[in-house]
This record gives sequence, C-alpha cells and structure tokens, in this order.
Amino acid sequence: MQDTETTWDSEVDFIIVGAGSAGCVLANKLSENPAHKVLLLEAGPRDSSPWIHLPIGYYKTIFHPVLSWGYQTDPDPGINNRSITWPRGRVLGGSSSINGLVYIRGQQEDFNHWRQLGNTGWSYDDVLPLFKTLENQQRGADDYHGANGQLQVSDSMQSELADAYIKACEEAGIPRNDDFNGASQEGAGYFQLTNTHQGAKGRRCSSAVAFLRPAEKRPNLRVVTGALTEKVLFEGRRARGVLYSHEGRQQRARASREIILCSGAINSPQLLQLSGVGPAELLRAHDIALVHELPGVGANLQDHLQIRSVYRCTRPLTLNDVQNNPLKKISAGLQYALRRQGPLTIGAGQVGVFAKTRPELASPDVQFHFIPFSAEKAGEKLHPFPAFTASVCQLRPDSRGTVQIKSADPTQHPSIQPNYLATDNDRQTMLDGLKLARKIAAAPSLQPYIAAEYLPGPEVSDDAELMAYIQDKSNTIFHPSGTCKMGPDDMAVVDEKLRVKGIEGL
Repeated sequence: MQDTETTWDSEVDFIIVGAGSAGCVLANKLSENPAHKVLLLEAGPRDSSPWIHLPIGYYKTIFHPVLSWGYQTDPDPGINNRSITWPRGRVLGGSSSINGLVYIRGQQEDFNHWRQLGNTGWSYDDVLPLFKTLENQQRGADDYHGANGQLQVSDSMQSELADAYIKACEEAGIPRNDDFNGASQEGAGYFQLTNTHQGAKGRRCSSAVAFLRPAEKRPNLRVVTGALTEKVLFEGRRARGVLYSHEGRQQRARASREIILCSGAINSPQLLQLSGVGPAELLRAHDIALVHELPGVGANLQDHLQIRSVYRCTRPLTLNDVQNNPLKKISAGLQYALRRQGPLTIGAGQVGVFAKTRPELASPDVQFHFIPFSAEKAGEKLHPFPAFTASVCQLRPDSRGTVQIKSADPTQHPSIQPNYLATDNDRQTMLDGLKLARKIAAAPSLQPYIAAEYLPGPEVSDDAELMAYIQDKSNTIFHPSGTCKMGPDDMAVVDEKLRVKGIEGL
C-alpha cells in the first residue's frame, strides 16, 4: 500500500509485528537501548491463561480457540484429500506459549547447509554462541550450552517405561544420546524442555516469560495486544509504517528505522501479500496494488508430517491411568503443587529419537516423540486403557507447499496447501520410519510392558497397507517453515541479514 500523505497515530524507531518466539526476543534486545522507541504488536491476548504455564497444559492450549489461530489446510491429495488443523500461537509468546516445550535447536548439518547455500553468518559455528547466550541450562555451561541466559532449559521427568523405551532403541541399533543439542543429535534419550528450574520452578518458560516479561516495564517499549496488523505502509519501496486494528479502530504507526515481521510461517507471508509484496499474479487477482514482485513470498512451505503408533500396556504406567483415576489425578496434582514434579511437568515428548532410515545418510532423517499417553487423535480425550504413543516424522521433506491469500481481507485465513507426501522419497521415508517404530517396539526391553499394538494394528502389515494408514492418519507435528525463504536465489524473500529483498526498512 502506497501512502505518502498518512496521518500517523504514533511514531517509534522500530515496529515489531508479532510477539511470538522471535518477536519477544527482539523487543527485549532492541529496547535495551533507552534511545530506541519500540512498538510490539500482537494480535492475540496476554498470556494469562493458567494452562499456558502448566507444562502438560499444552494439550489444552494447542487447539484453544482464543490462543491459537486454528488454521485449516486445503484438502491435500497426498493425505487422501484431508484438511487438517494447523495451530499457531495467537498470544504473547506465540507458539512458544502453546507448544509442546521440547527444546531442539536443529542439526549442525542444517545450519552448515544454510551457509553453503550462500547465507553468510548462519553456519553452526556462527549460531552456537548465540544459542549459548540465550540459554539458562539446568545442567550448567559447557562447550554447547550457556547457563546465564534468560531461556530456562530443564531435564524431563524420568520413568520406568521411558527408560525401557530408550533401552529398546539401543537394542534396535540406535545409540544412546543424553544431549540432542550437543556434539551430535543422533540417538535416543530424554528430551529437554523449556521448563523453569529457577525461581517459580516447573512452569513453561515461553519467549514471553523469558524475554518479554523482564523488559515490559521499560518506558521505551510499548506492547499492544489484540492488535491485528493489516498492512505495511510504503513510500515507494521504503516501508514506513503499519496499519493495524485495535479495539475496533484502525491506527497507523510509523517506524523511523525498521519494521520487523515476526509473524511466523503463515502470517508473515500473508501480511507481505496483503501489503503488495509477493507474486504479482496473485496480488492482481485480489486487486492489491503491487509494491514489489517477489514470487517466493508464500512459496517453499515445509512441515513435519507425523504418523503415530500406539501400544497398549500390560499395567498402569501411563498418563491415561492418571487421567482416568481420580486418586492418581489428585496425587499428580499434589506432586506438582508441592514439589513442581511429576507427570504434570511433561511436554509433548518425554523421550526423543533421531535416527537414520538408511545407514549411508550423513545425518538423521526421522525424529520420534515418545509420550506416555495416547488418544485417537491429538487433543482428544485420552484412552481408557494404559498405552503409550511413539510418533515419527520426516525431518527434511522434499515436498513443498504454498501459503496464499484468498482475498484482500486481513481477517480471512489464507489458503494453506502443504502438498504432503508429494515425492517418492517422502513416502518411502515415512514408511521406513513407521517400520522402525515397530522394530523398536519389538525389542526385548519393551516386551514386559507391551500388551498389543493398538495403532496401526497387527492387521496392517504390508507396505501398501502401511502407506494407506499413513495417508489416512498422518497429521502435522506443528512445524511449518520456509515461506519467507532466505538466500541469494530468485525465490528467496530475504537476504542473509533477513532484509526483504527489493524493499528498504523491512
């Protein structure tokens, strides 16, 4: 939107759109300088819900109608034309306030690959010092971890069943790994979580808690919740401000230095497209004036698709039993209230596994989440019988999807087409991952605990039946990315400094 005679309601140095995982950090760091006036806009509410701060509460928050955007994907041919729900955080802290709390940085090889693609400053050696600076590691500082940062990282609760699962992985040929963010990510072990271990212990340490809360009282930082950013306002190709709606009124805020979009893999490309930056043909179709053509805006969408296997247990060792037994619920509540320990501190995974489906691979291509409970699908009531879930997802899918606006209305959710399982490699990797889940479950250490395979079920046996199960039952594990690609190529949206190409001040 070109706007050369705008009347501004406010003026600051920096406008940050989205108070999520990244936005809260930037608000903290930029406002450290008292000379910087910073405006942080968040479409959702404050993070006051008690479910946000209780670790196991993610099961309530992730599909919450107020705290999550609750996007629906378009029907996807790769998963039998199913439309699935994509939660994204719509609250202070963004998805870090509603997610499963698992603390995983990514593989060293991934960052080095970014550097090889031409993104200077993004190798693992470049980013490791920053990770260490941000981190307050319960185990203390070492070559890979920091202990003086603001993001608290804690060990998971250990249990008999989880120990047996790790041992079964070793029996299946997967090495033990006690630190997925250390020297190597390959192996099986307990996840670490973004739970607090200092101060008020055993609570979610979201980006809002870690970074925004300490900065929020600074006079040079203004945080506005319930503020939906509708457009970036331009003078030529210079981003000058934003138009946002708040409490029923449109307001215009001007940034003298920079506007920073921290709205995530769905909202950031949507906002760019609404503002006239994106594929020219798409913008013309919705009568949006073209500010700058960038065909990669909303392209390159990637996500982790998961498929779950569920195993009934021989005795009551799972959260299903806690949920279905009033006395055990009281006991779990007391454990948490008195000691900040127990099953209420569990996140979306207690044990993790990073494995290779083929030995010749340079790094793991699948990830498992072991959780000591089960349901027919995520977010639903837990099963009435003891069971655990082992889900597997492909880490680097070849399939690419799109995010595209459906109209010029900023309140209308965009079209989201993941294009899951669009390549032979993606289908084979998911199939091999599910077979590996069965191999682990068949290992000796789990035999005293497993009564029967519940999902997919023993009747699902050959490759065709397993693939049919994957296409019918797979779901997101909530990790969309890639829609504002970084790089030097023609489909990239930002350069290695995260500046939108062809635009100033954004």
